[in-house]
Amino acid sequence: MRFKKIYIEITNICNLNCNFCIKNRRPKRFMSLDEFKYVLDEIKPYTKYIYLHLMGESLVHPKINEFIDLASSNGFYVNLTSNGYLINKIKESKNIRQINISLQSFDDKYNVELEEYIKNIFETVDSFNNTIINYRMWVNTKNTKKILNLLEKKYKVKIIPNERGNFTLDNNTFISFKEEFNWPKITNCDTQSTKGSCRALKDHIGILSNLDVVACCLDSNGDICFGNLKDNKLKDILSSKRFITMQKNLNNNIKTEKLCINCNFIDV
Repeated sequence: MRFKKIYIEITNICNLNCNFCIKNRRPKRFMSLDEFKYVLDEIKPYTKYIYLHLMGESLVHPKINEFIDLASSNGFYVNLTSNGYLINKIKESKNIRQINISLQSFDDKYNVELEEYIKNIFETVDSFNNTIINYRMWVNTKNTKKILNLLEKKYKVKIIPNERGNFTLDNNTFISFKEEFNWPKITNCDTQSTKGSCRALKDHIGILSNLDVVACCLDSNGDICFGNLKDNKLKDILSSKRFITMQKNLNNNIKTEKLCINCNFIDV
């Protein structure tokens, strides 16, 4: 069994409080460097691509650069997702394959002007060498027009937003547009369906900061937990009855887990 990527949540702590983001109920935690080393050893037979993201802001972690370098030295391609506010912490990094920057995260309530926020991001991405830059935007936010104007000025292109697609800004530099989605949750959900496709368990799994192994990058509270790497080897977790049953059902476009039934992300 191989996965296209594995999400590793090195912290579930975030420096922001965005309206669109679901708030996880789990105890706040930083994954330790020793735990991260162990996770890398466990996932090595299953993927070469890791995404330091699930919940939280990975750049909040005080050892973020050590994590990046350790993963790279172990042969992994490191991908990050960030809100961009702390991006200068990784300005000197040479081991990031791709960084996704969620520009819709900007909010002037955080006492940073939009121009300063964008300038800080530009200065950092300009320091990277061969790192793929993927800016992300919701199609319509209150700052969309202003942000696009700054991007157009920087990259000297005309950007035409579209609901589903990528726009090339420069070599290895893109912007993707999507509609805002509703995070899946166990209860009080208007959207329910037992039918539908999903990439969970097919091309990815997630590992939370407490080492719980979960089905996907949208399992904010670890509701679909197959086991914990402190207690079981990953190979045993991936052969557990719950994992195999869910994987088989998803391969047949059948959703049986409550969180999945309440999820419409793939349809957005």
